[in-house]
Amino acid sequence: MQPILVTGAAGRVGAVGRSVVENLRRRGLPVRALVRRADERADALRATGAEVVVGDLTRIDDVAAAMAGCPRVYFGMGVSAGYLEAALTTAAVARARQRPEVFVNMSQLTVSELGPRDAGESHQHRQQWLVEQALTWSGLPVVEIRPTVFLENPLFRAGLSSIAVDGTVRLPLGRARTSPVAAADVAAVVTEVLAEPAPYLGRVLELTGPRSLDGPALAAEASDALGRPVRYADVPLDEWIDRDLKPLALSEHTFQHISTMARLHAENRYDRRADGVRQVTGRPATGVGEYLRQHARLFGG
Repeated sequence: MQPILVTGAAGRVGAVGRSVVENLRRRGLPVRALVRRADERADALRATGAEVVVGDLTRIDDVAAAMAGCPRVYFGMGVSAGYLEAALTTAAVARARQRPEVFVNMSQLTVSELGPRDAGESHQHRQQWLVEQALTWSGLPVVEIRPTVFLENPLFRAGLSSIAVDGTVRLPLGRARTSPVAAADVAAVVTEVLAEPAPYLGRVLELTGPRSLDGPALAAEASDALGRPVRYADVPLDEWIDRDLKPLALSEHTFQHISTMARLHAENRYDRRADGVRQVTGRPATGVGEYLRQHARLFGG
């Protein structure tokens, strides 16, 4: 079998690309992992038996070299001001030179609400919407992956980290609800699609957690998971941005994206429920409580 191309294979937030590489290699499938730089993360990928290539997703020659001979392609890239250029470069190379049997694109669930008359509150979401339009026009055999919000996202990294400090979940949700999904579940779905793409061609796979929860329910799941009292602290949005988000020292583009997501959460735009994880993998999505138990040491467990 020819190799499966996985881009963004050394990503940090959620590390979906890295997990996809590891999952595919455990199945004995050949993988070519595209990374931005040669470092210890690239070495770890190479240790799985994957072929590792270094390249820039915005450079046509780099993408063409990485994609050569790969009939299945996964495009994933972290939140970045260069996301649109990278995605369109990858799609253009696939259409002109490779014509893969599947092009799996990592998108985001709320882009389904955008349209040509909607400027899009988050610059990242707007880029993701534009990429979905271009992929539709391309004629490529696309599978769109639309997770709601990762549990590993800086929004929840900040909101849940206070559990270890003072036993609170600090988020600006008000009465809104949210259904975050674990990156491991998203990677498992991508793995299944790349391993056996035929049933999913042309489909949009929406991925959420198993339940949509408000702030007190998030705290209750945390309390049950960690075996100690955890309460929900509802924080005004501006205060949360200043106290909890700014200390993460995110790039300007990422900060705009995450702060916008926080506002959209408060507007109840993430109150979603989809069963994509179960439909593809055959098992339910990981709940907040289960995720916290798996990573209890990070939350003072």
